[in-house]
Amino acid sequence: MDQLHLEHTKRVAKNTVLLYGRMMLGMFVSLYTSRVILNALGVVDFGIYGVVGGLVIMFSIVSGSIQSSITRYLTFELGRADKPRLMDTFSTAFFIQIILAGVIFVLGETIGIWVLNYVLNIPANRMVAANIVFQTSLLSFMLGLVLMPYYACINAHERMNVYAYLGLLEIGLKLAIVLFVAYSPYKFDKLVVYSLLLVGVGLTMQVISVIYCRCNFNETKVTLRFNKGLMKSMFGFAGWNFIGASSALLRDTGGNMLLNYFFGPVVNAARSVAGSVSGAVGGFTGNFNAAVNPQITKSYASEDYVYMFSLIYRSAKFGYMLMLFFALPILYNTEFILELWLGEVPEYSSNFVVLILLFSLTETVSSPLITVQLATGNIKNYQIVVGGLQSLNFPLSLLFLWFGAPPQIIFIVSIMMSVCCLVARLCFLKGMIGLDINEYCRNVILPCVIVTTISSILPFVVTFLKIGATTCFMISVVVCLVGTGLSAFYFGCVQSERRFLMAQLSNLKRKFVFS
Repeated sequence: MDQLHLEHTKRVAKNTVLLYGRMMLGMFVSLYTSRVILNALGVVDFGIYGVVGGLVIMFSIVSGSIQSSITRYLTFELGRADKPRLMDTFSTAFFIQIILAGVIFVLGETIGIWVLNYVLNIPANRMVAANIVFQTSLLSFMLGLVLMPYYACINAHERMNVYAYLGLLEIGLKLAIVLFVAYSPYKFDKLVVYSLLLVGVGLTMQVISVIYCRCNFNETKVTLRFNKGLMKSMFGFAGWNFIGASSALLRDTGGNMLLNYFFGPVVNAARSVAGSVSGAVGGFTGNFNAAVNPQITKSYASEDYVYMFSLIYRSAKFGYMLMLFFALPILYNTEFILELWLGEVPEYSSNFVVLILLFSLTETVSSPLITVQLATGNIKNYQIVVGGLQSLNFPLSLLFLWFGAPPQIIFIVSIMMSVCCLVARLCFLKGMIGLDINEYCRNVILPCVIVTTISSILPFVVTFLKIGATTCFMISVVVCLVGTGLSAFYFGCVQSERRFLMAQLSNLKRKFVFS
């Protein structure tokens, strides 16, 4: 590894550590606040908040594709070091987002209101509160949409320390909101106040992000001109990416709406619980990918393909093993953890948590493949096939539920289709960028299978021990963490990766000792 690539790798490692520090605190706060807000709102209101929020997110079916396009173009131009083009890209992106915000407003106030009031299964006495939650969620979503280019710019410049500091502030504000709603002596509709205060937090974070970008990145000073050719190119890219973005949202939000239609808001509460656990665990992998993805796009833009393939293999492998490290203790102790965490556990929560974590593990190894696919800009045929496969989640889940399948079926279908999409991605990238499928399997799939198998043996044995539940839980967690860590280090890493990890640990130790 040459000096330049070593510096890039160290930057990724530093950014990952910064994001993980924030994520660790955020995970514990999120798990605590989920319990508090569930008890404060009650199971029904908690489920309503989850399904109504999901309804608003459904409208990102319009905006999600163009957001990916903006992030890709900003990072790509940074990789080419073309400053005039970068400034044109940002200004054009900003005006595109304003237009999209207007489209989302119209869709929300027409289709969204109709679905909320006439399709979703919400108790009549909570319809007014549900409508208020919808309006506040829509407002928050539109604000985030307009200011998304600023977040994309922070990510493209790899200023992950800014994400860490902003994340800590956001965590603190959300914790204060939850404690206020739960323990305030004043009488008010807790669901309504909770949603209003969350909008205030979102607005605060967005204003701070804009101020930071305007002070540090010249390209974020929006001009009144925009590049028509660039806008056409962005919309062309977004048009095909729309298929993938819409199919993913149809799978997640559509699945949540199917649960509401067939089983009611109580099952949505279980889905929200599972989503909280998956989000907390998956956030570790998400932060790792956030640190790596800009490097993948920039290496493709600068035609440094050797380093690009190295990043793809390593980020897929390490992303999986990082998620396994935190997911395995939960998979083996789901019921105990939920009872300890929530007290009152909504029905189906345990099964949902296990299945959604398994789904997230299968998706993890695909994340770098998606990033490099977007970096190429050539996504037409890819999105038709992969997006088409992903879109089958909704009709297949609907079909199974219609014939009486249990609610777990939506996650089982998602896992099956995730594996199919992974195979399709590998086949397309083989032809597009020369990705060697055998190398990918040898460098990613095989180590992940070996680490998963070895780290699962001892926790499985622990489940048969006839000891107290708490003692069994503590032993299981220790065995899972130690087993996953050691097996990942010795069986998941090659020799050069082990040397790099040991060198970084030695540097941290020296800094700690002499600080």
